[in-house]
Amino acid sequence: MIFDIGHLILLAALVLAAFGILGGYFGGQRRNTRLIQSSFNAVYAVAALVLAATAILWYGLLSDAFQLSYVWNHSERALPNFYKFSALWGGQAGSLLFWCLLLSGYSAIVAFANRHRHQVIMPYVNSVLLATSLFFLTLLVFAADPFKRVGFVPPDGQGLNPLLQNYWMIIHPVMLYLGYVGMVVPFAFAVGALMSKRLDNEWVHTVRRWTLIPWMFLSAGIIMGSQWA
Repeated sequence: MIFDIGHLILLAALVLAAFGILGGYFGGQRRNTRLIQSSFNAVYAVAALVLAATAILWYGLLSDAFQLSYVWNHSERALPNFYKFSALWGGQAGSLLFWCLLLSGYSAIVAFANRHRHQVIMPYVNSVLLATSLFFLTLLVFAADPFKRVGFVPPDGQGLNPLLQNYWMIIHPVMLYLGYVGMVVPFAFAVGALMSKRLDNEWVHTVRRWTLIPWMFLSAGIIMGSQWA
């Protein structure tokens, strides 16, 4: 039952992301404060829903819920818990969900930090961030559902790929994801500046920090990856 809820949560996040995109765009165009605020609320809501869906999949991995195709294919009873935890990003559907979690987290932090700043640009920034989340949510709902069932309850799983059963697996992909995903923030500000025709340097100072943070994570991830290799 809880895993059916997980799928519905992702579907709700998809609908809210689509609503927030429209709210941010038309709010920015018409300077409608209610629509603009709705785009901020959509960013926060999508982040909360994706976090809830991720927690449910983590619960499935840690509780050996092999009726889930993802858990069956990427975990087993004998697998240590820290590898069960990292199995979230050990396969396609889980990686997409984790990517979406980090993306929605970045989006919520950016929206909250700039809720009283860049008031002309931020509605468009919210729309771009939500549009990126919408892409991943569409994949999760229609193409790579992490809550897909196998139709029966296997006695055990097929296990995590042996190449991924390494302590670097727990942190190296996370650093890379934080780096790659974080680059959507300067992209969103650049698109927002173009859409709002605010081509001054004010937003550039904000973006500089949001560029250095993912660059730091990406650098750390590459160094860790060299050790793993």
